[in-house]
Amino acid sequence: MKKPDVKRIRPRRAAPAAPLAPAGRPRGARAAAAPGHETPYHHGALRDALLEAAERVLERDGLPGLTLRAVAREAGVSHAAPTHHFGDLTGLLSELAAIGYRRFNTAMGAARAAATLPEKGLASAKAYVSYARAHPGMYGLMFRTERLDMTRPSLREAADASFAGFAGGIGADRQEQIPTETLTLQQAGVLTHAWSLVHGFSTLLIDGRLTKILRRLPEGTDAETLLVATLMSTIGRPPGAA
Repeated sequence: MKKPDVKRIRPRRAAPAAPLAPAGRPRGARAAAAPGHETPYHHGALRDALLEAAERVLERDGLPGLTLRAVAREAGVSHAAPTHHFGDLTGLLSELAAIGYRRFNTAMGAARAAATLPEKGLASAKAYVSYARAHPGMYGLMFRTERLDMTRPSLREAADASFAGFAGGIGADRQEQIPTETLTLQQAGVLTHAWSLVHGFSTLLIDGRLTKILRRLPEGTDAETLLVATLMSTIGRPPGAA
């Protein structure tokens, strides 16, 4: 008697096991990466990398272009990374401004240290304008109070130190100690006068509003020479004097 045909059923092969994720990172998680590449960051280094990316975006695209997504894209990390480290855009901008104030103060301090006593105030003013001109985006951010959290300790300390350095330069020029906590009206007037001059000059220079004046000056006259002439025109005159 002929045996009935029986189809042989082959056992199904098991799918290969998924590779284990590296220790410390769950499977499926992406490392922080530069645009188009997988480049891991150490946790502490990522914060610095985000701030460096934010500064590049700021100087290249201006404050309107500086968003959390733009910074994440520039650093090559997930969109959530800036929020994790700074909370929100205000937090990021505040920490970036703190860096600006520290560099600003360092530049003025170095200029004062290299100058003779009678020239310290002038050296500080030159460094002030030079920094603003070299870093217009950062300089502009430092004075956009409505975009910053001035109660943030790092920003408050950096801004206070910068003001104290500026006051120290003016005081050295006047051969007097100008405190930063308590001022006489005369001291406040002197500081406001000097600050108004250098800040106004810097803003006009960055915005290109001094170009017409510079073009009318003798050939070879640069912005620093005009700054010195501007400052010298007010020496010995009280604020508001004709």
